[in-house]
Amino acid sequence: MVRHNNQLPDNLPQLQNLIKRDPDSYKDDFHQQYQHFLSSLEVFALNPGEENKSLDELVMFIAQVAQCYPKECAKFPQHLVDLLKNHATTLDPIMRNCFVKALILMRNKNIIPAIDLLELFFQLLCCPDKNLRSFLQNHIITDIKNMNAKHKDMKLNSTLQNFMYSMLKDANPKAAKMSVDIMIELYKKNIWNDAKTVNVIATVGCFSKIMKVLVASLKFFLGHDDDEKGSDDSDSDNEVDLKGAIMQNRVNKKTKKRKKQLEQIKKQAVKAQKKKKNAPAFNFSGIHLVHNPQGMAEGLFKQLQSTNERFEVKLMHLDVISRLIGIHELFLFGYYPYITRFLQPHQRQVTRIMQFAAQASHELVPGDIIEPVLKTIANNFITERNSSDVMAIGLNATREICIRCPLAMSEDLLRDLAMYKTYKEKSVMMAARSLIMLYREQLPALLHKKDRGRLTEAQAERKIRAYGEVEVHETIPGAEALLKDSKEIDLGSEDDSDSDSNDGEWVNVSHSEDEGKNEGDNDEEDSDDDDDDEPDADESEEEDGSEDDEVDDDTSDADEEDKEHSGSESEGNVTSAKKKSLAVENSSENEGVQVLDAKEAAQELAMTRIFTEEDFKRINAAQLKKTVTNARKRPLEKDRAEFVKLNSIEMIYKKRKHDKESRLETVKAGREDREKFGWKDGRKNEHCSKTNRENRKRKNFVMMRHKARSKVKKSFRDKQKAMRKHLLHQKKMK
Repeated sequence: MVRHNNQLPDNLPQLQNLIKRDPDSYKDDFHQQYQHFLSSLEVFALNPGEENKSLDELVMFIAQVAQCYPKECAKFPQHLVDLLKNHATTLDPIMRNCFVKALILMRNKNIIPAIDLLELFFQLLCCPDKNLRSFLQNHIITDIKNMNAKHKDMKLNSTLQNFMYSMLKDANPKAAKMSVDIMIELYKKNIWNDAKTVNVIATVGCFSKIMKVLVASLKFFLGHDDDEKGSDDSDSDNEVDLKGAIMQNRVNKKTKKRKKQLEQIKKQAVKAQKKKKNAPAFNFSGIHLVHNPQGMAEGLFKQLQSTNERFEVKLMHLDVISRLIGIHELFLFGYYPYITRFLQPHQRQVTRIMQFAAQASHELVPGDIIEPVLKTIANNFITERNSSDVMAIGLNATREICIRCPLAMSEDLLRDLAMYKTYKEKSVMMAARSLIMLYREQLPALLHKKDRGRLTEAQAERKIRAYGEVEVHETIPGAEALLKDSKEIDLGSEDDSDSDSNDGEWVNVSHSEDEGKNEGDNDEEDSDDDDDDEPDADESEEEDGSEDDEVDDDTSDADEEDKEHSGSESEGNVTSAKKKSLAVENSSENEGVQVLDAKEAAQELAMTRIFTEEDFKRINAAQLKKTVTNARKRPLEKDRAEFVKLNSIEMIYKKRKHDKESRLETVKAGREDREKFGWKDGRKNEHCSKTNRENRKRKNFVMMRHKARSKVKKSFRDKQKAMRKHLLHQKKMK
């Protein structure tokens, strides 16, 4: 059967549609178009720099229907690959994009393997076409993501990773930079978030001679863990949007469109609610997965000393090295003298350099190594010749370093810095007091007697660790609370501490070792020890500026407590006996009552019993009560974090200038309780009528146009003409 008026050879979209429906019936038509493609390709290869629209249409047509004729199109991808390899830079940009899109289309249909296409795309990076390079990068990331959508193909990923790593060492800077960007993006998308990817970036990318690759690799290790701060805000916004949409649907006119919109908003709210219930997923930053952090830190420090790059790149080196030292607790003693050179008030980005010094501090670094850093900050920043802001920043930086390495502070330097607690500027005064509060918790012996404050029970139980000493808990801290009577601990009542210590079955045993040592001592030694260990400073000294009053309060407190101690020596033996006799009753297993030490009893309790959630609540409440008893109303929490926040160094207690938004908020807040003086139109009574002049403003302009014309001011010439006309008219009337 011969088809008359056959327009299929000229109408490729129609032929494409028919082939996808019935490939066998239109096989001859496809074969004809394929032969036409081969002949057009030979002609195009003679002059690849010119655009050929017919070839463009044929390539896209064959790529669309290639899955219907796999045998006939077996060599079609290779024709395009060869053309791109041989004429990558000389091809017309439109034709080159056409060939690339055709190959990507066939890759999405699994006609071409991923490795072959990746090799070609990385070779195309030498083309001077930025849009093409970004397009290829997005395709590679999307393709690898789709291959690992259902399950991770470890064999394929390993092959692709090895190819990426080889491209990272490529001499072409564009190819190396693109491979780094792809690996970093795949790590962020949790596709290649393994230690192999991280360590290749650490060993190859961070030491690359190509500056763009080096900077991208350093930025990768400077990335924090993603804290979803806006999750709560977004959830609350979704709830508000849902309530608003429901309210609008009640008030507005009912239409199908609005009904669909309301259903979509409800679905989104349900999804957001499901996300809330899901368990949170934690992604560690890449710096935790480095296999050889010590070697990486030493290599980066050596590279930093020999580089002549701009200052921003040096800051990146310093930041990465400080994080490696702080997180992995490394030893790199040459880092601290190097960073000391930049600690000057006029230095650019000096607060960030202080941040790096704090991040590189940890407990295993000897205090003699970090002490020169503290002295440099004290000499260059914490002096009265500088402004108050500079002094406060220096004290804040000193505090952040001492949080991580308290042994770096010497006694003389600490007492000198503590004298700024009565400084005239509030920013300096508050920074000095924060340093005093830190050492009240860590090493109160370094402070002056009047600055130590009253010890809490938690501080009294805390053991001051020497350099390199590790605190090992033999039992759960605070398990002694379970040995007391099963009554609730009320943190809000002030008399609770006295009732627990006197009426309870067990009392605080934090000083049992000291009492055992002092049993054989004479009365004079006991009184001396009590005077030395006596807390002498109240919390009120932080608010009072005079030191003489503080000393008087200290001596009076010490005298009163000495009298109480001397009058209760006879009762001391009884209380010490109670502290040492701890009874554990268990009617089913133990028939008698054993007298044990409190720690041994708590340890045995932890070994023989599974603690419930209620038990842990009691332990936490007892531990919290120890931080409040006999001291400040709120406990000081100074836990060592992985990264130092720049805000903790730059934070200055100072009244800042308000911006426009905050000023408007204060203005509106002041207007809330104020009486209204009138309305915008001048009426003091809202129920009175308006004047004709006010009503005229509301009318349409067309209605008032004739009156607006008469109010236009005349020029001097028009006035002369009008006057002359008026005078002539008067003469005629006479």
